[in-house]
Amino acid sequence: METRTILFPELVADGLDAVEARMRSGRLGELPAVGDAIDRLLDSGGKRIRPTLVLLSGGMLGADPERTITVAAAVELLHTATLVHDDLIDGSLLRRGFPTLNSHMEDGATVLIGDYTFARAAQLAADTESLPLIKKFAATLEIIVNGELNQLLGSTSGDWRRDYFDRVYAKTGSLFELAAESPALLVGADPDTVHAMTEFGRQLGIAFQIVDDVLDFTGNIDRVGKPVGGDLRQGLITLPTIYHLDSNPDDRIQIHALIEGTLDPEQAERIIEAIRQSGAVEETLQEASDYVDSCLDLLERFPSDRPEQLALKELTKYVLDRTQ
Repeated sequence: METRTILFPELVADGLDAVEARMRSGRLGELPAVGDAIDRLLDSGGKRIRPTLVLLSGGMLGADPERTITVAAAVELLHTATLVHDDLIDGSLLRRGFPTLNSHMEDGATVLIGDYTFARAAQLAADTESLPLIKKFAATLEIIVNGELNQLLGSTSGDWRRDYFDRVYAKTGSLFELAAESPALLVGADPDTVHAMTEFGRQLGIAFQIVDDVLDFTGNIDRVGKPVGGDLRQGLITLPTIYHLDSNPDDRIQIHALIEGTLDPEQAERIIEAIRQSGAVEETLQEASDYVDSCLDLLERFPSDRPEQLALKELTKYVLDRTQ
């Protein structure tokens, strides 16, 4: 008999519907404008990768489905809150083709709605009544905010690669880590299992962000939603640029000028195109592939007869293969 390939979106469809409902429930005493704003944030969607990771990890580890749904909602609301603040700090007017809150609200109101969303996420985490999970949630929030502060205040070590991976962990890896580790904490798993899920989530999140940073150079502007090389134009050094400079150190002066906003626009286009056409993109994708391979190895310790284990493998490969 031919084995049917498991499609992870199919496996979590009902669970994600429940997550959406959980994110929108239990909001007491909201002003209508606040509720409407949060609903618009949630309606803008995204692929819901993080709650999918929670649901699949919970299924694989045998966590209680209701508590798993609550954690998945908490993780996605935490992610949503960080995006509200990111958009305000960056001055972004669109996200996924939808107007950001700061595009039509005062800065103070935008900050407070982000704060309120953080609070809703924390309440959901507390609803699990799992002290280890609540502690993990709080630690993750601290990591994310500290990473944002370091980026905003220009704190660097002088080592672009080290700074990049510190930023990637704070921005993305820590939240994926929370998503994968939380179900293990819910079931009181042994330390080796918790560690395996922690590492799986951390490395998957890093791979996800590396691919995002490649798409910043190679993606279609209509899909990515910003100009090609948008991060570099905003002064953010990502892994493709670092690899490019390893092979083309003479471009360092121009890239510094681009970061500082003093490079002629035509020269800026040339240096971005040089990065696109160099071997930097392939080297960066290879590094992401190495993280993905490590994630797949970590999953081998879990029973392969569980559909969620197979689906997690599929999700892991999707992180590398996605094109937007």
